[in-house]
Amino acid sequence: MSEETPDSEEVQSALEYLEMLKEGNMFVGKEGMLEQLTRLAKQGVHPLEVFQSMRKPVQEEKMPPVLSSFDMEGIARYIADKGCKQVVVMCGAGISTSAGIPDFRTPGTGLYDNLQRFNLPQAESIFELNFFRKNPGAFYELAREMWPGNFEPTPAHYFVRLLNDKGILLRCYSQNIDSLERRAGLPAEKLVAAHGNFDEAHVIDTEPEIKVDINELKAALDKGEEGWRALKDAKGGLVKPKIVFFGEELPERFARLHRQDLATCDLLIVMGTSLVVQPFAGLVGYATRTAPRMLINRDRAGTCDSLKFGFRFHLEGEDNWRDVFHEGDCDAGCTALAELLGWDKDLQALIDSKGQASVYRAPWVEASET
Repeated sequence: MSEETPDSEEVQSALEYLEMLKEGNMFVGKEGMLEQLTRLAKQGVHPLEVFQSMRKPVQEEKMPPVLSSFDMEGIARYIADKGCKQVVVMCGAGISTSAGIPDFRTPGTGLYDNLQRFNLPQAESIFELNFFRKNPGAFYELAREMWPGNFEPTPAHYFVRLLNDKGILLRCYSQNIDSLERRAGLPAEKLVAAHGNFDEAHVIDTEPEIKVDINELKAALDKGEEGWRALKDAKGGLVKPKIVFFGEELPERFARLHRQDLATCDLLIVMGTSLVVQPFAGLVGYATRTAPRMLINRDRAGTCDSLKFGFRFHLEGEDNWRDVFHEGDCDAGCTALAELLGWDKDLQALIDSKGQASVYRAPWVEASET
């Protein structure tokens, strides 16, 4: 499938609109918002799209139901009857919590609560570039704890791998920086790490960018402060993994692929995310109106009263024609869907073998390939 870059005219239009708002003193005291909107504009996301996603959207034209039932059974039946081949998965921290990695916002156990030991001005500071420039030690200590290899993929990660091996996964968009999708065996071309990960490293504040082997950074961090200071001196600046900090641009791959992928998908599965961080959350609204969408999560999120063209599973009757909410943890939800599809043994084989097992393609995929 071809990969598109943001249209230059769209980028120019978005930047000009921002300049107009700036001249009207719209961002006085809101420099952080301006910085984020500028970053999104350079990726082809118009400020109006962001503003609209923060308001209750206009009423959508109603559609005929595309599911036989608005539950997981209806989704499983749709996959088999439709012969889905273009499934897009969006996943957040909730798919990694059973691996021992905390999510961000759960009171008492979330990452932001656990960061209090670093005496940060605010929890989010550990992912702010300005704070990192002055106090890199806090992030480096956290990075050592979260480094790939310290954790194993969960059943939810292997379910995404299963969708790919069955031949029906178009792409997985992940907010997570733990690289567990890749550790589960998902091919690199099938993953968009929207907030970056530990696959690469670079020296900050360099133009052109200076790349650093990620293993070199790992070796330095294992030596503590002495190690990362020596690496800084050797490279001419602080080195960090290619993780997106607040105020940084999302990976070019995200901007290049998301519109086309969501316009092409025949099913959207969202797992383990609160859908509050833009522009990732807005992907839900890019799926075509005939593509079913399912959220597997402990809590409802991303509904259309808070997100433009968001989920409608909380609405009654004909106001919801395609959306499903499956309440619960991601591992159990993925296992249940695999069972309904008759793929539970394949999923368990991937889990037990740590991704080494081979599984057959979905029957409709195999038929189209022969």
